[in-house]
Amino acid sequence: MSLSDAFSKGKCAFMPYVCCGDPSAAFTVRLVKALAENGADAIEFGIPFSDPIADGKTIQAASQRAIAGGMTPKKALAVLAKIRKSGVRVPIAVMTYYNILYAAGLEKMLARIKQAGADGLIVPDVPLGESAELRRACRKARLALVLFATPNSNDARLKKIASYASGFIYAVSVLGTTGARSNVSRQALQLVRRVKRITSLPIAVGFGISKPSHARAFRAAGADGVIVGSGIVNIYSRHIAGGKIRERAALSEIARFAQGMVSMCHCKRL
Repeated sequence: MSLSDAFSKGKCAFMPYVCCGDPSAAFTVRLVKALAENGADAIEFGIPFSDPIADGKTIQAASQRAIAGGMTPKKALAVLAKIRKSGVRVPIAVMTYYNILYAAGLEKMLARIKQAGADGLIVPDVPLGESAELRRACRKARLALVLFATPNSNDARLKKIASYASGFIYAVSVLGTTGARSNVSRQALQLVRRVKRITSLPIAVGFGISKPSHARAFRAAGADGVIVGSGIVNIYSRHIAGGKIRERAALSEIARFAQGMVSMCHCKRL
């Protein structure tokens, strides 16, 4: 299954984000399995980084916990391979920062990401005008490259983003960093409609989405998927104490949250 296959017509896909290694590698494997078993259509698999400039406080804290626990890019790819061996079949996009790819050797690292079981790649800190090398390397590795569209992008830029992207376009619902928000902005809904007029690629909305009512609003605007990151981390973080997690309680709450999101996302469009 390709990354774009997660966004089938007639529904809005639910794509949760996980930070690998927070608070442990074993929990990450069980978290991804729980999300997939409770209806997630795809997974955004985050490799923790020391300076995650696109992420807000919640995911920054998750990255710091993971790194403090010994998680590295190499170990993260081993976790991804273990997730695939455990039977998870939904598409997975690895989210990481360019420094991690560059330090390991771009083509070599992308080949490892593909071999571990990824279908696509999300790199938030590569400017569109400097993405040619990354796009070539992704094509060679047979990885879809997801690119970002923001509310302040004009139509000419949106067309260029659409021509360079593959898999899906990541529509950023708010300017700034990730983090749960209470409301859906009019600008974000307008962005979805603008991008839909420009490309046939699927559009998934992220940044700030944390509850089913957000999914309902974006689904109504025509979004093909919603991405939830901080909302997931916030749920299981409440069960972390002294570096350990009350795993059964955390996964049970995550399962209920996923079911609620999936129920709203998979409703047929009117």
